Amino acid sequence: MIAQQPYTKDTAILAAEMHSEVQRGLSGEEAEKLLEQYGQNTIQSEKQKSISVMLLQQFMSPMVLLLVVAAGLSFLFKEWLDGTAILAVIIINALIGFYMELQANRSMNALKHMVSLSAKVIRDGSLQEVPSENVVPGDVLYVEAGDMILADARIFNATQLEVDESALTGESLPVAKNGAVLAGEVPLAERVNMLFKGTFVTKGNAYALVTGTGMGTELGKIASMVQQAKQAATPLEKKLEQLSKKLIWITVGLVIVIFFAGLAQGAEWVKVMEVSIALAVAAIPEGLPIVATLALAQGMLRMARHHVIVKRLAAVETLGGTNVICTDKTGTLTQNIISVSTILTPSGRAEVIYSPDGTVAVPKEVQNSVNFQKIVEATILCNTANLEVKNNVLREVGDPLEVGLLKFSTAEGKDIHQVREQFPKTREEAFTSETKIMATLHENGSTSIVFAKGAVEELLQKCTRILQEGELQDFADSQKAAWIAQTEQLASEGLRLLAFAYKETPSLQENLTQGLVFTGVLGLLDPPRLEVSAALNECKSAGIKVIMITGDHPATARNIALKLGLIGDKELPIMHGKDMKDYADLTNQDKKRWLETVVFARVTPKQKIDLVTLLQESNYIVGMTGDGVNDAPAIKKADIGIAMGLRGTQVAQEVSDMVLKDDSFTSIVVAIKQGRIIFENIKKFVAYLLSCNLSELFVVAFSSVLNLHFALVPLQILFINLVTDVLPALALGVTEGNDLIMKNKPRNPDTPILDNQQWRAIFTYAAVITFCVLGAVFASHYLYHQTELWNPQLCNNILFFTLVFSQLWHVFNMASAKVAFFKSEVVKNKYVWYALAVCIVLVSTVYFTQPLRDVLSIYTMSSMDWVISLGFSFLSLLIIQVLKRTGVVT
Repeated sequence: MIAQQPYTKDTAILAAEMHSEVQRGLSGEEAEKLLEQYGQNTIQSEKQKSISVMLLQQFMSPMVLLLVVAAGLSFLFKEWLDGTAILAVIIINALIGFYMELQANRSMNALKHMVSLSAKVIRDGSLQEVPSENVVPGDVLYVEAGDMILADARIFNATQLEVDESALTGESLPVAKNGAVLAGEVPLAERVNMLFKGTFVTKGNAYALVTGTGMGTELGKIASMVQQAKQAATPLEKKLEQLSKKLIWITVGLVIVIFFAGLAQGAEWVKVMEVSIALAVAAIPEGLPIVATLALAQGMLRMARHHVIVKRLAAVETLGGTNVICTDKTGTLTQNIISVSTILTPSGRAEVIYSPDGTVAVPKEVQNSVNFQKIVEATILCNTANLEVKNNVLREVGDPLEVGLLKFSTAEGKDIHQVREQFPKTREEAFTSETKIMATLHENGSTSIVFAKGAVEELLQKCTRILQEGELQDFADSQKAAWIAQTEQLASEGLRLLAFAYKETPSLQENLTQGLVFTGVLGLLDPPRLEVSAALNECKSAGIKVIMITGDHPATARNIALKLGLIGDKELPIMHGKDMKDYADLTNQDKKRWLETVVFARVTPKQKIDLVTLLQESNYIVGMTGDGVNDAPAIKKADIGIAMGLRGTQVAQEVSDMVLKDDSFTSIVVAIKQGRIIFENIKKFVAYLLSCNLSELFVVAFSSVLNLHFALVPLQILFINLVTDVLPALALGVTEGNDLIMKNKPRNPDTPILDNQQWRAIFTYAAVITFCVLGAVFASHYLYHQTELWNPQLCNNILFFTLVFSQLWHVFNMASAKVAFFKSEVVKNKYVWYALAVCIVLVSTVYFTQPLRDVLSIYTMSSMDWVISLGFSFLSLLIIQVLKRTGVVT
């Protein structure tokens, strides 16, 4: 049963009521039964739109409404065929949009499963990780700094626990928690012995008995009472909407001009209205919303294949403009395979050699020393990680560094569980970014023993004695300075250093980290990722600055940066966190130094935010990576927050814009590249659609204004748009990009989709196509039919087919002019060729099928007319290519 007012009950009584045990938790069988009884631990999502509503929304765009008006006018003037054709186009586009939205919903549901969180619970007496949705009432939950709390739970064992409950209660400061019983009715914000789903741990750790899951949690109760706010349009959607409105106003303006020009020439107003309708249809790129959606979806799927999960659609656009990446070192630039490499004790330095059978070789004189034995005990006891073997598979639970320590002690022949049973833990002071020390208190017969580990400089300050040659001796400041000098040398070799200490104490109440006995230092190695150097070079060529921000020792940070080529020997010195002033006190000289520095070491969470703020104020678009709760504020502050998927805390993942499934820096570069490609593809198909539709508009306008005896009819324009506005544009939307994409400087995200230069290019493209299309008609008459009278039907057909094929070949003009034509990204895009093949089949089907010919007013043409039509369509391609490669247009 789910407990009522659990904060008023003793945990032992509460556990008995829930048929659980605080030490062993539930059994696997009991958990399965409770899961069936209470259901999954999930908050019900906002009710999804019904299929009918989803379908109806496809008709709500301004473009579609304009087409509806055009269809209505066609029916008004008894142009039944034209009106029906326009409605057919509207319905086809609506069905495509409906299908895309349906697929997008399915993709987002799949994405939610991909980023499913896990919870640490005690079941069958051991700490296990289970999917968060499988947590049930009665589970014993273990949480630590950085964890998102995944269920409501009653605390029974807490160590320096503080929880951020701002998302639930509005309380801005973290709340200190404990396991004391509360009396009477207590407001939610004052239930200090409870954990609530949706909040997160900022400090310490705790064990708690789960009392509510899913919609039975306090968060679930709120979710059931309120509706989720409507999602705001992304910057890209706003830009596309602005573009659509601009096109509509242009269309309306030209329709008015053409209408009154026709009336001034004495044409029948009905015919003039038909031409105006044709003009309206010609100007509207019906495929624009569909292709934009597909391009973004394809890009996100491509990123997912490269281990990047993009959580916000707006992040896709911002990615393309990122010009600074602030990256963590461990696990991002390095392999995050942390293993003990060096042992430094008062007896000297020893290297650890790992054997293929999983054991380690340590020199006998070191292995037999008391210092080494104390260090090994500390690696097991002053440690919250765990190693489990299930079905012959080793499962690692906990921080990678602590897992590395456990692997070392196991390879040394120690039984982790046996040592922990021999020295049960009774108290703990958790590691924090402020203290940089972790200490635990353990029972040891009639006395108690404290084990501590942490940063060398911090732990040495807490030590008053040193264990040397089996004897306790006073630890002088001069000795500490010598140890710091020795560890500086180790750090310069790229080792991560961890100091160890202990003390035996009869008192359980004293400060655990005072009066410690120093035993030695372990050097842990985390080698650079092999592929990072190439990725850094790619960033440099792309105009992207990379900054390393780490909590590690400055010498360690410098060594890794040198190995990766991030800095050279002549670079400015590494900036230490202690040398960084408060942001409000920075002088211009300080700001300049910060902006010029590439590697920051021993920085605090606030200093990370200050650095991101300075970069943003200096007009940088900042990508910030991180994994811990201390990284979360800077991740949220950055333009693009990037969380680690493997070792990242749930808090970091929650506030981020994208998650790296493999924690690799290379994946960040891939994501930026894909962001650039997506935006370039959007520009490509927008330019293609507008130049094609503008060419139709020019053809109709010239035919009307010049009172030519040939013109396109609305139904033909609808067919052209159906052929050229969808498939070729869709193919452009999934182009993979060229090798130059990462050699260009980042774009300014405030710039519109099309700048003035690109608008000039679009008008030039449309003018060239119009010139060639009209030229084909005149060439056919004066070069081949000069002895005949003008044939309006033949002229119309040459106009129609030349325009169709000119627009189809125009897709190749969207490639970069800096790449050879046959090596360009568009020519190499197989989907472009598929699209052209399908379009040519459609055009051929219309030409060779009598009923379709009749509908579109198409007649047979001679071989010479076909040669002229196709020749002029290729001429448009040739002219535009010459203009692009000579730099006349972009």
